[in-house]
Amino acid sequence: MRAVLVLYFRYFLKWDDDLSTSIYHTFIALCYLTPILGAIVADSWLGKFKTIVYLSIVYTVGQVVMAVSAIHDITDTDRDGTPDNMTFHVAMSMVGLFLIALGTGGIKPCVAAFGGDQFEEHQEKQRSTFFSIFYLSINAGSLLSTVITPILRGQECGIHSQQKCYPLAFGVPAALMVVALIVFIMGSGMYNKTAPKGNIMLEVCKCIGKLLVAQVKMVLKVMFLYIPLPMFWTLFDQQ
Repeated sequence: MRAVLVLYFRYFLKWDDDLSTSIYHTFIALCYLTPILGAIVADSWLGKFKTIVYLSIVYTVGQVVMAVSAIHDITDTDRDGTPDNMTFHVAMSMVGLFLIALGTGGIKPCVAAFGGDQFEEHQEKQRSTFFSIFYLSINAGSLLSTVITPILRGQECGIHSQQKCYPLAFGVPAALMVVALIVFIMGSGMYNKTAPKGNIMLEVCKCIGKLLVAQVKMVLKVMFLYIPLPMFWTLFDQQ
């Protein structure tokens, strides 16, 4: 999707280069920030499996919303090939991108770790093979999507008028995500699901918080000793 996202902003939503670039990089930044929250949720409450499933659903919904937002015929009431209510398409696009970024937060930090949980300590060779295939698949998929997505976008589609087919470019990844999610859930009974044990980041934050509170209390005790000083120097200067 990222391969055609800026083109979608420029030529469908009619944004200028600056706004398109800003929104694109904001979206990418969110995709790398939300995994922090996803990791905390998985380690502290839901566990990796439920976090992957729930937020994969959010991710898929976001992809579907993006595909729907790119259908120009929805608001093209005069059938001239141009959406008549661009606000609708912009709002849908922003909602879709936010859901995708949020869903990414549950997938990125949990999938590899969940895969590693399926192996025992003595299965180092199998674990190594799994991660080799896993990362090969990710990079191969990224390469293929970079090639295929622009081809899908280059197709002509539409009911009243033919336009670049952004719905197809966004819809195919959504359909593939649905298939992947169904396959993942079907294997639920075979997985080793570890219970949440708490997140190290939260523990560190708690320690820092306790330390700060202790330091503030010490400072307040010292400041209490200095309360009479302003009154003393005020009286002293009146002599």
